Order: sequence, then C-alpha cells, then structure tokens
Amino acid sequence: MRDFFRTLTGRAVLVTVATSVVSVIVTALVAVPVAIRSENTQVRAELVEKSALAVELLADERPAARERIAQRLRRDQIEIYLIRRGVPDHQGLPARVVAQVSGGALVDARGRVDGRASFIAGRPLSGVDAGVVLTRPASTGLVLRVLGSVWWALLAGLLGGILAGALLARFVTRPIELAAAAAGRLAGGDRSVRIARRGPAEAVRLAEAVNQLAAALQTSEGRERDFLLSVSHELRTPLATIRGYAEALADGVVGADGAQPAGATMVAEADRLDRLISDLLVLSRLEAADLPLDVVPVDLTELVREAGVAWSARCGADGPRLSVELPGTPVTVETDPGRIRQVVDGLCENALRVVPSGAPLVLAVHAGESGGVVEVRDGGPGFTDDDLAVAFERGALNRRYRGIRKVGSGLGLALAARLVGRLGGRIEAGHAPEGGAMFTVELPYPTRTIG
Repeated sequence: MRDFFRTLTGRAVLVTVATSVVSVIVTALVAVPVAIRSENTQVRAELVEKSALAVELLADERPAARERIAQRLRRDQIEIYLIRRGVPDHQGLPARVVAQVSGGALVDARGRVDGRASFIAGRPLSGVDAGVVLTRPASTGLVLRVLGSVWWALLAGLLGGILAGALLARFVTRPIELAAAAAGRLAGGDRSVRIARRGPAEAVRLAEAVNQLAAALQTSEGRERDFLLSVSHELRTPLATIRGYAEALADGVVGADGAQPAGATMVAEADRLDRLISDLLVLSRLEAADLPLDVVPVDLTELVREAGVAWSARCGADGPRLSVELPGTPVTVETDPGRIRQVVDGLCENALRVVPSGAPLVLAVHAGESGGVVEVRDGGPGFTDDDLAVAFERGALNRRYRGIRKVGSGLGLALAARLVGRLGGRIEAGHAPEGGAMFTVELPYPTRTIG
C-alpha cells in the first residue's frame, strides 16, 4: 500500500478522495446551521400563525371548546397557556413573557419553558384583560439527523473520489508511461522510436520533446559516424605514407641518396598527424570546458601583423598573394592571444589549401561597434549559402567536398568556432569581396581599466 501511494496513480486517488471528504465536511458544516435555522424559522412561523387562530377560538367562553383546542395543539407538541389578569392558568412560562402579553404586546421569542428550550408565541385577547401563549419545545436531534445523512454523502464521496482518481491517474500517467517507455528504448539504442502526438496540450508537448530528442540523437549519431569516418580517412593517409617510406627504407629500396627526402616526407606527414591529434584533444577539452585560457588585453593590430609576417613565408612565390590590412591605431580587445593566433593560423591553413596560386589572401583588422574584428578573406572557391549554414559543424564540409576539392580533417573550423565562443566572441562565415570565403572574428573590448 505504501508503494502504491508513491506512484502518481496512488497520489491522484489520494488527492481526489481527500478533496471529496473535505467537500462533504465543508458541506456538512454549512448545511447543518442552515437546516437548523430553516427548521426553527418554520416552527416559529407556524407557532405564531396558530397563536392567532387560538386567540380567535379561545374567545369562546365555553370550557369544552377551549379543551378541544388545547388537545389539538398538544397533538402537535404545542402547549397552550391562558393568561387572565396577569396570571397564567398553569406554571412554566417565563415571567417576562407573562408581563409582555398582559401588557398587550405580541411575543415571538425563544426561551425556557419548564426547563426546556422552547419557542414561544403569545398575543393578547381583544376586549378582555387576558391573553394566550403557545409554546413548543425546540427540536432535538436535528444535528444528528443532518449528520446521519452526511455519512451517506461521505461514503458516496469516497467512492466517487476513488473512481475519479483512478480515471484521472490513467488520463495523466498514460503520456508519462509512453514517454518513459520511449526513453527506455532510446537508452537501449533504438533511435526510430516516436510517440503519437495526441491528448492534452501537455501530453502533446511531452511527445514532441521525446520525438525531437530521438531525432536529435539520430542526427547527432549519424554526424558522429560520418565524422569518425572522415577522421579515420585523414589519419590513414599520412600513416600510409609513413608506412610506405618506412618499409622502403627497411627493405633497402630507398638508397642513401633518397633517404633524406624520404625522411623529410615522413616528418611532414608526422607533423600532419600531430596537428590532427592536437585539434582533437583541444576540441575534447573545449567540450569538457576545462581548457585553460589566459585572457589579457591584446592589440589585434600587432597580433595580425605578426601573423602576416609568418604566413608571407608560407605563401611563397607559387602560393596565394598575401596582403595585410591594418588600421593606424591599436585595436585592443580582451582575449587569449595564443588561442586567437591559433584561430587565425587555422583559417589561413584552410585558405592555403584551396586558394589557387596568385589569388588574394587578406588578413584585416578594424574596430567594430561592440568589439575588435579580424577578417580572413580569400579569392578561392568560397562557399555556397548551404555551406555557410554548416561551416562550423565538425566534418560537414569535409563530407560535402571530399573527392571534389582539397579538404582538411573537418576539425579546423569547428575548433575555431568553439575557441572564439569560449573567449566571449563570435565568428561568422560569409562571402568575400575577393570572390572566395570570408571569416569574421569579433572579440570583446576590455571591460575594465588596466592600470
């Protein structure tokens, strides 16, 4: 039983039963006084009416007639008192009632007659120094009679509460049970599970949330599989190169004259592997929110100038035509200079891979309204509008353009986006005026004065 009331069904039944019981009790508390008041009002009205009739009948001086009237009234539990010259014909009336009737006043009151609570109605007889008073004992046991009827209502309320609670619990818990079953199937790896959208608005929202979760998991796992495939491909290529040259050196196929070029190729491929693994580690730490950041005031003008010097050597005579556009004044932001240089280098690395020889590659800095802005623009193949929507998703462009044009691992843009986001900035991809791709990185200005 204790376990039952821990369930939503048990609690719904308990609440509806408690509500029914409280309703019956409140109804009884209101109904008992109202019933008593109504009963008393009716008795007093009847008593006053009968006192007027008794006055007319008692005008008859014949004792036999008066006795017949008295007997009829007693059958209705009404006692009749005849007052002559201020004295009642028998004892029991309160003195104040005798005085009021003797003085010619009408009486409609409640008092004690012969020690019992009674209703009293009296009026004088016209033309004589006399009056008549009718008394009737107040009803006893009325409260018990009303409460006795309430017990049946209480029992009906309990049964109705149990039935209503069971129906309500069934109505409320059904969507939750469906959602729990769907969640269990999702946890078991079934991503095709969906819940029908029907019932009240809350149940529809719950079904939509579970369905959206299932769809998101299905999409996420699909992207994860594609990403792992692309990363595996990127790892396999340099590993195959290294293995091939290593086997050639081991078998003596490469002689002394070719050993140096083979070693240089192996080092380059090892560096490529190292960059890929480093990007993966940085991404995992960014998603775990434990990547250390050293946020200080940084002059973007100087940082991009140094990057331009470094990348001018990488571009060379057969590479893109690098140009640097810098303002005449410092543009100071609050960021981690090492991480921002990592972002700029990654964007330049991507551009260097796809921009043809002689096409422009531009590094630019300017002051924006809410922060300093770094732009990396190129004259390469650029992006379509559909590409811009997924540019910063891991491996999205790699999957889209693999085999069509040179692509990287698909980690660089995702890493850049997460780094800039962690530093409180924003990054956007767009179309460059040079005809290729444009990446805009905006970083916040310092929020405090450095002294």
